[in-house]
Amino acid sequence: MALFGKVMVANRGAVASRVLRALNALGIPSVAAYSDADAGAPWLAMASETAHVGAAPARESYLNQDAILEAARRTHCDALHPGYGFLSENAAFAQRVEDAGMRFIGPAPRWIEAMGHKTRARELAQREGLPVGRGSGVLPADPDLIRTAAEAIGYPILVKPAAGGGGIGMLPARNPDELVAAVERAASMADRGFGSREVYLERLVESPRHVEVQLLGDRHGHVMHLFERDCSVQRRHQKIIEEACAPRVDRTRLTALMDDIAATFSRLGYDNLGTVEMLLAPDGEFRFLEMNTRLQVEHGVTEEITGVDLVAAQLRSSAGEPLARVLPQPPRASGHAIQARVYAEDPKRFLPSPGKLTEFAPPSGDGIRVETGYAAGRDVTPHYDPMIAKVIARADTRAAAIDKLVDALAAFRIEGLKHNIPALLAILDSEEFRDGRVHTGLATQIVTRTTAKAVA
Repeated sequence: MALFGKVMVANRGAVASRVLRALNALGIPSVAAYSDADAGAPWLAMASETAHVGAAPARESYLNQDAILEAARRTHCDALHPGYGFLSENAAFAQRVEDAGMRFIGPAPRWIEAMGHKTRARELAQREGLPVGRGSGVLPADPDLIRTAAEAIGYPILVKPAAGGGGIGMLPARNPDELVAAVERAASMADRGFGSREVYLERLVESPRHVEVQLLGDRHGHVMHLFERDCSVQRRHQKIIEEACAPRVDRTRLTALMDDIAATFSRLGYDNLGTVEMLLAPDGEFRFLEMNTRLQVEHGVTEEITGVDLVAAQLRSSAGEPLARVLPQPPRASGHAIQARVYAEDPKRFLPSPGKLTEFAPPSGDGIRVETGYAAGRDVTPHYDPMIAKVIARADTRAAAIDKLVDALAAFRIEGLKHNIPALLAILDSEEFRDGRVHTGLATQIVTRTTAKAVA
C-alpha cells in the first residue's frame, strides 16, 4: 500500500530533484510545481505530472500559497512536500495544507510555529534544561531599554531577527554607540525579509563553531538523533561547507548532548525531521541557537555516513509509521562525508553572479554525489538563491574525503558565469581546514588571505 496517493513537490532545483527521487523510489506519484523561469527544467522530467504555479519572482510562484494549494487540489494531491526554503517553515501555510485535507510533509504546524520564533525557541530550550547562552527577549522600541538589555548580556552583542533565518539581519554591536543603529538596521532587514521587525540580542561569541544535531521523530512520541554535522564554514552567516561527523570535538560530551536533545524532544512530542543548531564556543561549551523544522540543505552528509534516506524517512514518518518501522535498527555512523555548496557568485566578494550556464558538467565517480537542478543551457536567474549544485564526497577517513572533494570540484566544468569553486578549493586545501580548526570566520579569512597573495 502506498504511503500517499500523490504528493505535490512545492519547490525547485536540487531539493525538488532530491524529493522526487525519494518519491519515485517509494513508488509514490508526484506533481512538480514550477514557475515561468523553471519551465523545461531538468527535475520536472522526474515527476509524474507538473503544475505551473506562476511567474518567475518567488512571491508570484513558489511563495504564492493560493497558487500552490490550487495546483495541489487541481491535481488531486493528498500530501505536499515543501522542500527547504520558501514555505517550508511557514506555520500558517502548513496549517492551510492540513485544513485542505492534505498532509504537510514535515512536523505539525504547532512545532513550526513554536520553533520559528527564535526567542520563544530559546525559552523552550532553557526551560527544558538545554544549554543556552546569554540573550534577551524581543527588544522594546525604547533605546534606553535596549541599552539596558545589552548591558545585562555584555558586549560584544549580536542583533538577530526573531522570525529570521539564513543569516539575514544578523548584525554585531561592540559597544553602546553601535547598538541602537544596529538594532534599527537589523529590524529593517527583518521586516523586508520576514515581514516582522522583531529582533533580539545574543552575546556575540568570537570565532565559534556551528554544530547541529539531526533529529527524526514520529507521530507516536519517539525521537532519535542521527549524529551531528559541522557547518562552521560560512560566508555572510550562510553555510558553504558541511561535514559529518564534526572534527576535533569531545565525543563523550557531544554524545551526551545529542542523547539529551533527542530525549528532550521525544518528551515534548516532536514528530518529524528537525535539526537543533548549537554554537560551540572556543572554551568547548555548547549553546542552543535554534531549531530548523525541515529538511536541511546539508542532509546528504548525514545520509552518506548512516546509510539512511532522510527524505524517505520523513515521508514515512509523515504517513504515520512509527520509528521502529522506519528505522528498525539504530543508525550507526561510518566513515566521513563533506559537502560543498557551489554557488553562481563572485568567489572573492561572495556576490551573486546570475547568467547562462553555457557549460555545466558535474563530476562523478566512486564516493561522489551531486545534487543539482541545473543543466547546460539553463539560466541562473536573480529570482532565486544562487546555489547551483551540492557536491558531496564520502570516504573512510576525513583526509580522504577532503582529497576526494577537492578532486571532484577541480573536475567540475562550469562556464558562462562566475562561481565559488576557487574559494571552496582554497578553503579545503588550507592548513586550518585540513587540521579541523574550523570556525565561522574561516571562509572570509582564507579568501581574504588568498586574494592578498594573488595581488602581491
